[in-house]
Amino acid sequence: MYPQDFKFTKDHEWVKVDGDTAVVGISDFAQKHLGDVVFVELPAVGTKLAVHQTIGTIESVKAVSEVFSPAAGEVVETNSALADAPETINQDPHGTGWILKMKLADRGGLDALMAATDYEKYLEGLEH
Repeated sequence: MYPQDFKFTKDHEWVKVDGDTAVVGISDFAQKHLGDVVFVELPAVGTKLAVHQTIGTIESVKAVSEVFSPAAGEVVETNSALADAPETINQDPHGTGWILKMKLADRGGLDALMAATDYEKYLEGLEH
């Protein structure tokens, strides 16, 4: 179910690495638990992020949740389409619902993240 080329955090963020750039978003599990997303707060381009630093918030009809950076790096692009269509996160969390792109400062931190199959096993533990 989860893209095999993504890595996941226990906080339900995902990262897809392409060279020294990483695309970041939230998992399908996270968007389902949030419910209908109505607003997304994005960081400014140029923001330097540490691992597990808050990158913004996602507001849904149920709650406001923080989103954490799965890696260290600098924000090079944000998904500006989310300003007008935050529900894109619900519709396509692993695709057009991405949140930001970052230039990685250190790829080594990615080793601590879960592969898709490990994340799926982690989710099974949460549901029981």
